[in-house]
Amino acid sequence: MLVREAMSTVVLTIGPAHTLRQAAGLMSARRVGAAVVYDPDADGIGILTERDVLVSVGLGQDPDRERAHAHTTTDVVFAAPSWTVEEAARAMVHGGFRHLIVLERGEPAGIVSVRDIIRCWVPERSRHEATAAIV
Repeated sequence: MLVREAMSTVVLTIGPAHTLRQAAGLMSARRVGAAVVYDPDADGIGILTERDVLVSVGLGQDPDRERAHAHTTTDVVFAAPSWTVEEAARAMVHGGFRHLIVLERGEPAGIVSVRDIIRCWVPERSRHEATAAIV
């Protein structure tokens, strides 16, 4: 299976001046675990994840004062839509992260997460059984 079939096309994009509280609120509302951070004045695209917000709060930093740019990963590994989910999984394991921004023609086309990959690998019937067991 290819990344284009597994990725979420819901891409939350925020600016570097967003506070961590604003970013967390937007991620929560969209039910996503990461936001693409786009700064038109800087080179490249970054990513802010729920883990980045959690680390900041755990350090006692004020989420109303902390800005996304201070917590954004800018050394990002990007996936291509034509990658296999196995290639994406290997990149995640190697890099120690749970989200990959998928670029197509230099623009974010989606995000693939560990959860997306697991959904590809778990048969549909097993997913329904697991959901029924939780309820």
